[in-house]
Amino acid sequence: MSKIVIDARELRTSTGRYVERLLHYLQKIDNSNNYTVLLKPQDFEGWTPTNKKFHKLESPYKEFTWSEQIDLLRQIKKLEPDLVHFAMTQQPVLYRGRVVTTIHDLTTARFRNPAKNWLVFTVKRWVYRWVTRYVAHKSIFVMTDTEYVKDDLARFANLNSRKITVTYLAADKITEPAEALEDFPEGNFIFYVGRSLPHKNLKRLLEAFQIAQAKHPDLNLVLAGKRDKTFLALKALATLRGIKNVHFTGFISEANLRWLYENAQAYVFPSLSEGFGLPGLEAMIHGCPLISSNATCLPEVYGAAAVYFDPLSVEDMAETIDKVLGSEKLRKEMVSKGRKQADKYSWQRMAEQTLEVYKEALL
Repeated sequence: MSKIVIDARELRTSTGRYVERLLHYLQKIDNSNNYTVLLKPQDFEGWTPTNKKFHKLESPYKEFTWSEQIDLLRQIKKLEPDLVHFAMTQQPVLYRGRVVTTIHDLTTARFRNPAKNWLVFTVKRWVYRWVTRYVAHKSIFVMTDTEYVKDDLARFANLNSRKITVTYLAADKITEPAEALEDFPEGNFIFYVGRSLPHKNLKRLLEAFQIAQAKHPDLNLVLAGKRDKTFLALKALATLRGIKNVHFTGFISEANLRWLYENAQAYVFPSLSEGFGLPGLEAMIHGCPLISSNATCLPEVYGAAAVYFDPLSVEDMAETIDKVLGSEKLRKEMVSKGRKQADKYSWQRMAEQTLEVYKEALL
């Protein structure tokens, strides 16, 4: 019996689904080890263990801060764990115990966030690159979401790929009843949901949509996500260029998201860089045709179930959208292939593979 600490401070972030599903299934499959789950204070009441071997502990230490490096280090040392699993790259670099780390992608190391202070973000990105390389070597094992990221990380950190294990993620069908968006215009639509950071490539999606409207004048584009600075900049761009039928919904509920998946002509994923691409898989599991960028890991995850385009070519993106919208037969084939592709992935299998990594790290 070993004492394992899981750093779940990212539970409610954009990558928190991985941590939440890992914890859910570990509690089903492991009744031998004792676990301490570190949670931010705001998440403490929202997560309750279902296995008596799992215990939660408040950890109010923000990522990429001195508090993380000093106070979190002190907290973990006091727990005297046999193994710590950091579910993200950031962690106390001076911790010398047994560690496994999940590195989801290298996007932060390569793309700037214009919503952040340029100087502060540049310094943090430099630190992030150093930490990524350091952590990759310090960890007994590293886990990634795809083979693409495994190879990318091995090159970036000059790391032996044999210490990296791929644990694919999965998608869940939304259980809440579908609920239409209020005041949503009638007609066909394509959509995207998520953040609007530069690597998400939404500016080119806007431009491709404008081209596609020449053949599909009644088509709508729905962009769902938090109305932050980058989304507001996209909205201003759409207004400036006179691009009609673009709808910025802001934050939407799970019920709204299910309705979008189930009623859209297609989900369009124009990203330049992903570690897995969970929204595209979610589209597939809900029977929504997927039009995807061919960048990084996306063809690996989606296989032959998506129709791909070059994300750097607005014209190719527009032509691919037109191709899918113009063929009901193709969309039906994509729906069938998409459901089969989504069924290949399993959260429980991901948890089982992770547990095997724990066992090997504890030898």
